[in-house]
Order: sequence, then structure tokens, then C-alpha cells
Amino acid sequence: MERHSAQKRQGDRNVTEPVVYCLKIGFFAGVIWGAVRWLAVAMNFTRVPQAFLVDPWVRRSALYHVTWQLVGYALFIGMSIVAAFAYYLVFRRFRGPAAGIAFGLGWWALLYLSIGPMMKAVPPLGKIGWNSLITDMCLFTVWGLFIGYSIAYEFNDDSRREFKLANV
Repeated sequence: MERHSAQKRQGDRNVTEPVVYCLKIGFFAGVIWGAVRWLAVAMNFTRVPQAFLVDPWVRRSALYHVTWQLVGYALFIGMSIVAAFAYYLVFRRFRGPAAGIAFGLGWWALLYLSIGPMMKAVPPLGKIGWNSLITDMCLFTVWGLFIGYSIAYEFNDDSRREFKLANV
């Protein structure tokens, strides 16, 4: 009988199933930090709407409607799941928080300095405003830290497994 959790027993060790774990981490990163971002938009800390990922395909005035905000929230969750898989594939061997911070800043740079302005999803760097830049940079930094540190801790920290083996 196979368990449906993220961990499976293999011999005397618990082995984490990477696909399930990345889905969970990405989902919760999107839910938590997407909600924080939504709050930042609602409190006017950033002028980039919650639905900025669909901005190239939807009129900007419609992005502030609750339907598009929910779509933007769902897309942020989807982006977080993709990011968790990307982190696992590329950076899972790194220990500590530094790789996660760099990962979040990399996503911010990609979305706010490169692809985002090119696709008109975010305003150009000169027009976006310092509040928006700093707020979103901080949010993406802690978002990346959450994803990175969660994955790094799970796949690099063997202290739990060693303790169980020592007490057998």
C-alpha cells in the first residue's frame, strides 16, 4: 500500500517525493505571498496590479476588477509552482537562504526589468515609481527565500533522518 504523502519509506529512511513536494511548496508560496502582494496593491504600496501577468492581453482598466484580480492571484500561484520546480531543478543543492534570496531577486529582475516591460505587463523602469519597485522587490525576495529555503532544507538537511537512524 503506497502512501499519498510527500514522503515514502525506502529502507530505513524517509525519502521526499520531489514532484509532490515542489507542488506543495509552490502552491503555498503562491497563496501566502500572492495574498501579501494583493494586500500591498490594496494599500497602494505598488502601482503594479495583482493581475499584471495578464496585462498584455487585458485592458489595464479591467485589471482592477475583482475577477481579474482573482485570475492574477491564480496565475501568481501557478507561477510559484513553476518557480518551485525551477528552483528544485537548478538550485536544490545550495544550502542556506542566500540562493533563495538570489532566486527571488532574479525573478523580480526578469519580470520588472526584462520581460515585463517588453511585454507591457509592468510599466517601464522610469515610470514605475520607487515605491512599486522596492515593494515588489522585497516581496519577490521573501517569496524566493520561502521557495528556496523550503526546498534546500528538505533536500539537504539530513539531521531528521540521522536522528531516526540513530534511535533504531
